[in-house]
Amino acid sequence: MLSCGGGSGGCSKDMAVELGDEPHVLAVDDNLIDRKLVERLLKNSSCKVTTAENAVRALDYLGLGNDRLEGTVSEVNMIITDYCMPGMTGYELLKKIKESSVLKEVPVVIMSSENIPTRISQCLEEGAKMFMLKPLKQSDVKQLKWHLMKCRN
Repeated sequence: MLSCGGGSGGCSKDMAVELGDEPHVLAVDDNLIDRKLVERLLKNSSCKVTTAENAVRALDYLGLGNDRLEGTVSEVNMIITDYCMPGMTGYELLKKIKESSVLKEVPVVIMSSENIPTRISQCLEEGAKMFMLKPLKQSDVKQLKWHLMKCRN
């Protein structure tokens, strides 16, 4: 099941990071099996993938963590994150990304194994591009890739 967020649907030119033909996706999930599955599906769809085992590590990678170096931001074309993680949820990660002047235009996709309509609405209202139910399938990744290509062009 896929739920998509509203909004303009467009992406800023700043977001169209030049990485050859491979869009760069940051995949965040505390579950190793789910993380590896997402990584494999994305790589099979010709994406460059960086993984993080929790939201704090993702923020560090993105240059938004407590240990951040001033002015260093990792460039990614999309962030896909699990909703339910210890320490900081995917929803909280989404909010931090959308508060960032540098990363707010990067599409964020939330994944969850739980189909809770209020959670889905909350994430989409906060700026998530899509909400996907786990486990992800190759057809889900094709939909993600379509959003990536739309943003890059």
